[in-house]
Amino acid sequence: MKLLLTSAGVKNASIHDALVDLLGKPIAESNALCIPTAGYGHPMGSPAGAWRFITGQASTPMCELGWKSMGVLELTALPSIGAERWVPWVREADVLLVNGGDALYLCHWMRQSGLADLLPSLRELVWVGLSAGSMVMTPRIGEDFVGWQSPTRSDGTLGIVDFSIFPHLDHPALPENTMADAENWAASLSNPAYAIDDDTAIKVSDGVVEIVSEGSWRLFSA
Repeated sequence: MKLLLTSAGVKNASIHDALVDLLGKPIAESNALCIPTAGYGHPMGSPAGAWRFITGQASTPMCELGWKSMGVLELTALPSIGAERWVPWVREADVLLVNGGDALYLCHWMRQSGLADLLPSLRELVWVGLSAGSMVMTPRIGEDFVGWQSPTRSDGTLGIVDFSIFPHLDHPALPENTMADAENWAASLSNPAYAIDDDTAIKVSDGVVEIVSEGSWRLFSA
């Protein structure tokens, strides 16, 4: 699996080019599934927010990029329909577009649905995360980002990458997301971590990590 871990979607030409590179073909020839699940676990989430994401009316470009086909994969529904139905949908997709919201809630439903177990076998699939959709791939999100309480009562997530992510760095609507806040957050972790703004993404392919940015970011060592 290839990863494009963003703070706020495909916000600029550099992130767009990185996405096309990971796909290995034009967006117009690629089949996408979008996953709105994380939004339902966040206090700011709403049915309207999920609709804006799915229909490409949010300020975080993902679903509106001109995909060959687009479907919705709601993780909370998957345990009730059986893997024989939904696994082929995922295997036929070129890319999963994963909405923001609550990373622990998303992680829980990735595990409950079986998607977390399936992903390592999908070597050519591209995962494009938005905020929590990116953070879920990390080993920990840090206590500052814990909202929905997981059954394990921890801040642990999937650990597909070995670094954590602090998104929306210096966002004007989030006064608690300064670089000083990111430094304090990173100091509580035992692994490397990146703080990234909305014009930055982290590209991971074949284990190689590359920063794609037209904005600001910082790496904190373990």
